[in-house]
Amino acid sequence: MAIKDWPADERPREKLLQHGAAILSDSKLLAIFLRTGVTGISAVQLARQLLEQFGSLRSLLDADKKQFCQQHGLGPAKFAQLQAVMEMSRRHMASTLNHGNAFTDTQTTQLFLKQRLRAYPYEVFACLWLDTKHRMIAFEELFRGTIDSANIYPREVLKQALYHNASAVIFAHNHPSGNPEASQADIAITQQLTKALKLVDIRVLDHIIVGDAKNVSFSQTGQL
Repeated sequence: MAIKDWPADERPREKLLQHGAAILSDSKLLAIFLRTGVTGISAVQLARQLLEQFGSLRSLLDADKKQFCQQHGLGPAKFAQLQAVMEMSRRHMASTLNHGNAFTDTQTTQLFLKQRLRAYPYEVFACLWLDTKHRMIAFEELFRGTIDSANIYPREVLKQALYHNASAVIFAHNHPSGNPEASQADIAITQQLTKALKLVDIRVLDHIIVGDAKNVSFSQTGQL
């Protein structure tokens, strides 16, 4: 049965307009993005097949162009559309942090950092540079490493802090393993960076480790 023949309150688009996007399943959200199916398969059926093939919505969204375009019903146009949607989402959150308090708006801050760092297959250390009102000046990826470590150089961090004329900073890095628990090395480098930046009156507000299902915040766990 074609989607247009479904009861109105079961059609993905109508259901979203009536109840909001949060109520929809992954397959129905994806079906709205796809808009149409392929011969003999509705958009919802195609969405379900794609989720089964990729294993999850996250894996589909993180797929590179080659992986994405190899799937039946997808192609370069859909890939470009998806990348545009995801970039708009990142820019929306960045704009929120530009105008609000990144330290108190922890949900938006962590969502922003998760979007930026979670998909990397290697560790990336980044800085969220903030002004006196804790609004974002810039987000900067400073160091890239291996699957389980990244070399971090305090001198480079200090140089970039002064370049941005930052008053505060939130550190962030990802754990490709998916486990966001802080290692002794994570704690040690955070303490070292905090001492170095304190000499030039720049506050370290947090260090957030991005994992798979959750993040770890040093300020919330008392490790800062």
